[in-house]
Amino acid sequence: MPRKNLTVNRARLGHRIAYALRHPGRVPAYLRRAGRDAWLRYRSPDHVSYYRAVMRSDTARSPEAAVGSPCRARWLALGAMQFDYLVSHGLTPRDRMLEIGCGNLRAGWRFIRYLDAGHYYGIDISPDILFAAQDTVAEFDLRDKRPTLTPVRDLTFAFLPDAHFTVVHAHSVFSHSPIEVIEECFAHVGRILHPSGWFDFTFGRTEGEAHHVLREDFYYRTATLVALAEKYGLRARFMDDWEELPHGQSKIRVTHGSEVAARRYTVSEG
Repeated sequence: MPRKNLTVNRARLGHRIAYALRHPGRVPAYLRRAGRDAWLRYRSPDHVSYYRAVMRSDTARSPEAAVGSPCRARWLALGAMQFDYLVSHGLTPRDRMLEIGCGNLRAGWRFIRYLDAGHYYGIDISPDILFAAQDTVAEFDLRDKRPTLTPVRDLTFAFLPDAHFTVVHAHSVFSHSPIEVIEECFAHVGRILHPSGWFDFTFGRTEGEAHHVLREDFYYRTATLVALAEKYGLRARFMDDWEELPHGQSKIRVTHGSEVAARRYTVSEG
């Protein structure tokens, strides 16, 4: 289904007023978010610490809601959609996968179950949501798969090995990130990505000017992110078929820009 409202600027006062008139029942929740936003921006010196505090607040109410799922059924459905898409686009059990912003393993528990033991590595800036991720591992009895779940301060991946991951995945991460955080990821992800590996990420897309709502939701032009990836020697491709799925974000796949990326990865090569 084609994305709607791709030219609207959700940060403009006129749009916010019109939206409130159309959806008056959502105004109290927005005002609570706006109040929290003002307080956390005052207390947090940078965006990562700001959003870590947002996640702490949201996770305390509901881990599912904290990762953008209003109910358990939607949590399961969105996780299945991510999993099915990656499997149909090249993910195999032998892949070594890094999930950036793994949350409480909405899709991650399916990846863990599917991949060979020890092949899933999840990172998140929120320790609170990683506690919930541990509960998910136990709930689905995935202990023997030996997933690694690690809190991080940034997206430099400084502690991870070179050229190790054949698949890197980030769902609903860049939609909550300012451009400097995205650039930090692009500047370092190439080092940990296997020469024939790929990095899929979703983002809030606009065909107008880039903007954000509070400091929680960010919208970018596709060309902006493609050019930023290319700045760091990466090749980016917009995933058109993702647009047909029932989710409000768009997806880009990034690979190494060199010819070595064309080689097919096998475990013996890795």
